[in-house]
Amino acid sequence: MNAPLAVPRAIAALNDQLISQIAAGEVVERPSAVVKELLENALDAGATQITIRLEQGGIKRIAIVDNGHGIPVEQISLALARHATSKIASLNDLEHVATLGFRGEALASIASVAQLTLTTRTATAAHAWEMSHVHSAPVPASGGVGTTIDVQDLYFNTPARRKFLKSDQTEFGHCAEVVRRIALSRPDVTFSLTHNGKTVDHWTLTDIAKRSAQILGSDFGAARLPLDEAAGPLRLHGFAGLPTASRGRADAQYFYVNGRFVRDKLLTHAVRAAYQDVLHGDRYPSYVLALDLDPALVDVNVHPSKIEVRFRDGRAVHQFVFHAVTRALAQTSATADGMTPPPQAAGALPWQRPQQQGAFGSQFSGVAQSTAQYGALFGDSNDAFEQVATTPTAMHTAEFPLGFALAQLQGIYILAQNLAGLVLVDMHAAHERILYEQFKTALDDDTLAVQPLLIPVTFHADAVEVGTASDHQATLIALGFDIAALSPTTLAVRAVPALLKNADAQSLARDVLRDVREFGGSRVLLERRNELLGTLACHTAVRANRILSLPEMNALLRQMETTERADQCNHGRPTWVQLALADLDRLFLRGQ
Repeated sequence: MNAPLAVPRAIAALNDQLISQIAAGEVVERPSAVVKELLENALDAGATQITIRLEQGGIKRIAIVDNGHGIPVEQISLALARHATSKIASLNDLEHVATLGFRGEALASIASVAQLTLTTRTATAAHAWEMSHVHSAPVPASGGVGTTIDVQDLYFNTPARRKFLKSDQTEFGHCAEVVRRIALSRPDVTFSLTHNGKTVDHWTLTDIAKRSAQILGSDFGAARLPLDEAAGPLRLHGFAGLPTASRGRADAQYFYVNGRFVRDKLLTHAVRAAYQDVLHGDRYPSYVLALDLDPALVDVNVHPSKIEVRFRDGRAVHQFVFHAVTRALAQTSATADGMTPPPQAAGALPWQRPQQQGAFGSQFSGVAQSTAQYGALFGDSNDAFEQVATTPTAMHTAEFPLGFALAQLQGIYILAQNLAGLVLVDMHAAHERILYEQFKTALDDDTLAVQPLLIPVTFHADAVEVGTASDHQATLIALGFDIAALSPTTLAVRAVPALLKNADAQSLARDVLRDVREFGGSRVLLERRNELLGTLACHTAVRANRILSLPEMNALLRQMETTERADQCNHGRPTWVQLALADLDRLFLRGQ
């Protein structure tokens, strides 16, 4: 039986209190949102010291104390009104927003769902002024220059919303993460965070290098590359973590646009794509990156939380970020003077850092790869090694950061000596990276030489393999392979890339056909080419238990020094480690 239709209500204007509570549903979704809004107001007010006090995860109390400019007494009532702000006054201002806040609704929204007390004092005022829900106008109060916002009993008058909050500890975790995000963007500000009367975090005035190491941890501080690139109106700067600083979750990824922390799919994708050559599997990169651009080129008024943005030319931004991060990761710690960031430039702003210099002092722009020496490490003749190997007496050791080979350990590791001490190299991982980069260079330059086989290699194949070879001939030819069907169950390998002439043709062909099929045929060259080339490199790299001569080992070291991203193999594992003399001394208690 159908229920009777309800009598429609007449259209009526909502009262201001209800309007503010509706707005609060978007702006104040949980205690961390209150913390974010109040911290942004404090920074916009020029604060250099900010204290955040929380009780019961921020549900019971959130108090933010800053030493900013304060609010003149005649403007305090207006500051608590809806859509009242000092930050924009026209559409032109909205299109060129340079402050963190601008909507003019945060304080009114918070006051509509909590007990809010505002205490503020300007530098010229004789005393502070206070306004709260119990005062219809500001009243004299005690307090220093700056502003204190005390928010108590969040959602006391909207119990339905309070039911959606999690445990105190969970809500505190969200609040602490907001503080970390904002503290990362402003190392020139001192932040102090307490919870239930106990100090949890305290960060003093510093630079971004130290602040990021404090917040993301010592592992990130020891395994990151400085980045500072500009192109036209765009500038990207900060730190990109090495694969050794990767994590199992995407919880160490901080991206800022004009000083504002954002979660943007375009930016996240650009950075993730830049890491594809050095980080595979389920690992997530760590980074702290800041993009600066003309405010007119980005719309920050996309969502009330202001955590989303929209770029006027998203494609250009994506390409700039992708290439900038790719170039940073192309450096190796051997040729980029270690992984320690350069010293802060005199007079530079917290985020501004000198451009990274290469091993020979010139601006890094990518290492030119030579494929002429490529076959040396798996050729039949040792003559090629004489051309690429260098002995310690040939040139001063300092010019070769990875030093010179001493011996081979268990057919797996190369032991080398450099000025710092002992270098251990995983020869398979290192060679895999060298081959991979050379494959990419040859394919990009369309110089991937093909080696016809004097006697084609035939093998039994299943119907899927035969079908793949027939359907994707163009892709296989572009990759340097000639694989043809002799019968419904037989394939013949007639040519392979010249770089792979000594590889097992049958096994190689099966791997290539599998990857071509899995990665979607013609899409290989565009989207998944690198995965296929990684397979080829891994398949061809020197295997464990192969005995190398000293010239062969030194040849590998020299190629590592001139290969982009040589610090990691194609799967993100390190290819070499340094043991300093001091480390060795400690092992043997020398000097103790």
